[in-house]
Amino acid sequence: MQRYFVTRPAEDGKYEILEDDFHHIVRVMRMKTGDQIICVNPHGTSALCEIAEITSEKAVANVVKWIEESSELPVRMTIASGLPKGDKLEWIIQKGTELGAFGFVPFIAARSVVKWDEKKSVKKLERWQKIAKEAAEQSHRSSIPEVHAPLTFKALLKIAPDFQYKLIAYEEEARKGEASALADIFGQAKQNESILCVFGPEGGLTEGEVDSLKEAGFVSCALGPRILRTETAPLYTLSAASYHFELMR
Repeated sequence: MQRYFVTRPAEDGKYEILEDDFHHIVRVMRMKTGDQIICVNPHGTSALCEIAEITSEKAVANVVKWIEESSELPVRMTIASGLPKGDKLEWIIQKGTELGAFGFVPFIAARSVVKWDEKKSVKKLERWQKIAKEAAEQSHRSSIPEVHAPLTFKALLKIAPDFQYKLIAYEEEARKGEASALADIFGQAKQNESILCVFGPEGGLTEGEVDSLKEAGFVSCALGPRILRTETAPLYTLSAASYHFELMR
């Protein structure tokens, strides 16, 4: 069943669906009155709805029943990725959303090859947010992860105090055989607490960056004995979190 994130709460038990989602309902799915959809409001509450009216600009859906389930990760995991090349960040956002990420914070790392173009930033950010929205709909999420505009490394350090737990995925720890830091953090974290996970770009983080992150309270950890690509490491971490917080409990 198709799922749509509406921008306003229901009024008199009705939702109005506009713009891109309206186009998707009418032009792509070719729905008619009487068809059922799921609407998710800005508070993350889902409802089974029935399309009651379709005009030239909007679809109106009546709430049939409220859905009490939630598919969100018990902890709020934010992925901070050093800007990678090509469309790798889009892949991280799409698949990371499917795996339950709470948000995405790209940052400009010392070894980032890509240069952030401020002139194209608005369109780029809109595209990233659209990818997160569509992935959230597809995976039946109750919320859309927020995708931030890329930060400088110094700005990344400044937001660190906003999170209760902070991790660095660092390949040197894998080479040393470190195997407990990630599990220790997961063992400490409680429901609705926040975790910020930092991943380097293709060339990894520099020693200086790792030292600065540790001074800011980050814990350096390995993600198993293998060295993972920049686009694979966040997905490994989210999968490990799902196993720990959802499947083991």
